[in-house]
Formats: sequence, C-alpha cells, structure tokens
Amino acid sequence: MLDELTFFQRFRVTKLTAMYILELIEDEIEYHYDFNYSLAPINQIMIFLRLCATGTHLTCIGDFAGVHYSTVSRIAVRVGSAIARHYNQFVNLPQTAEEINAAQLSFYERARFPRIVGAIDGTHIRIQSPGGEDAEVFRNRKGFFSVNTQIVAGADEKILNLVARWPGSSHDMTIFNNSCLRRQFDEGRYPNCLLLGDNGYAVKPYLLTPLLNPDSHAERLYNEAHIKTRNVVERTIGIWKRRFPILAYGCRLKLSTTLTIIVATAVVYNICKQNGEPDPPDPDDIQLFVQVIEDDGVPNVPASEDGISGVETRRNFIAQYFAHLES
Repeated sequence: MLDELTFFQRFRVTKLTAMYILELIEDEIEYHYDFNYSLAPINQIMIFLRLCATGTHLTCIGDFAGVHYSTVSRIAVRVGSAIARHYNQFVNLPQTAEEINAAQLSFYERARFPRIVGAIDGTHIRIQSPGGEDAEVFRNRKGFFSVNTQIVAGADEKILNLVARWPGSSHDMTIFNNSCLRRQFDEGRYPNCLLLGDNGYAVKPYLLTPLLNPDSHAERLYNEAHIKTRNVVERTIGIWKRRFPILAYGCRLKLSTTLTIIVATAVVYNICKQNGEPDPPDPDDIQLFVQVIEDDGVPNVPASEDGISGVETRRNFIAQYFAHLES
C-alpha cells in the first residue's frame, strides 16, 4: 500500500481524488463479465492516471501494471472517454448571475480590471505524426506535430472552456472563430462579460486584447492590468501540464485517443482544483518541455482588428475604467 505522498508523486492526484473518479465513472467502465481476468475499475483508473502522469511508452506502463501494452491502449480509450463524458459537469463558464458576479469580482481583485469572466489562450499539445496525406497540417511553426488547444481559464485557475481538435498549424483566432464559445458571445449569452486574449486574437466587443502602442497614461494602465489579469491562463496551462506530463512530453497514441486524453485530463484537473489539491511538484525536466512547447511571445497570427465595433469598445472601455485610475 502506497503512502499518500508516494501515491501523489506517482499518479499526480491524491487518493481522495482517485476514489472520487472511481465513484464518478465506475459503472461506465466496469466489465459485467469475467473475461480473461478483466481489470477492476480502480485498476483501470490507476493505469490511466499513471499514463497521464508519465507520458511514457505503453510498454512501460504495462510493465508497471502487469498488463500487455495493448491493454493499456484500450484502457486509455475506455477510461479517458468515460471521464471526458463528464466535461460539461466540470468544465464550464459561470452561468448564473451570482456565479458571473463572483467571477468578475475575482478577476477584478487581481489588477482592477472589470467585467472579466475568463482569459483565453492557445497551447500546443505535442503528438506523434498522425500519418496520412494531411499529417503536415499538424506540424506547428516550431516544427513539431501538435494539437493547438484553446483554453479559457478562470481567476481561480480552473479550466472554463476547452477546444481540443485543431491541428498545430491552426491560428488561435481561427479556432476561436469556429468555436461554440464565440457563437455564445455573439448571441449575447454573456451580456456585460468580457474575455481577455493576447494579440493572437482580434479585438471584439467582448474580447479585449492589449494595445500595441499605448500612448496615454490610461492606455498604459490598461495594458498593465491586462497583462496581470490575463496571465492566469498561462499559469493554468503550466499547472495542467505539470500535473499531467503526458501533455508536455507528448502523447504517443492515435490522434483520436490523444484528443480524448486532452479533454479527460482537463476534467480531472478541475476535479483536483475542486477538491483543493496542491499543485504537483515539477518532474526534473518537465519545465524544459513546457518552455519549448509554449508560445515564445510572438502571436501566431498578425494582430488584427474586428472592425470598428471592437476598437471602439476597447477605446470606450479604457476611457470609462482607466482614465481616472492612479498607478
């Protein structure tokens, strides 16, 4: 029996969270027949968590668990899919007026930036070449194969929205433009709510980006507050990848399985946040992988503006909220 610390180091979650996941999906992954010594649900979950905690080859995970590597592959799909089906239960933007007000207050307390409900960014999840004639579209501008994944983070470092299906060559703005999230904001689902993004996004009435050349005192205050507020999404991505190093080291599975694992780890990440788990320590070399994979500060699409409405919204927003603030 592993003690709590050793368990946490090996599986990147506490025993409490592992049991929570068991209760959540046990009925979905339990084999209802004893065929070839079918693995119990808890053993399946431990194999899945160990895979996500290491990103190592399936054979190594199989040796660790005493099963064939093909069994590990099937478990990755079975358990990952079961967890991912609970996405809407654990990954969502604030819905009620009370939740929205609480989210906006939490963001405001960071750097006095009002009306924010989330910070958006894209992050690359390294994959092996998916093969086929379209494989090269997954090669990003840094030269490796990846899935460009859209993340919206809350002030509490929870993941509020995730889009994990676009190839690495896709621009962040392209992903957003084709997302349900954009449609919801366009349809007015979140009135008086704003997102913060970097200059990889076009400014919109509900998505504010930094000014490239701030001139006035108010504009400089706006940019400073924007940076301090938006960096929560960068921290969230870093913690997510440190908790599940498979996202940083790279996923050596079929593309469809990789997409399932990305969603499933986001769900488990939020469960860990919900349960108040501490952030896991860095494996010795993971920070190097995170730094290589993460953006180098250059937007992956030239800065653009979404017509006069977005520019005017930002200008009026600065005049209303930042013109009279002191440094």
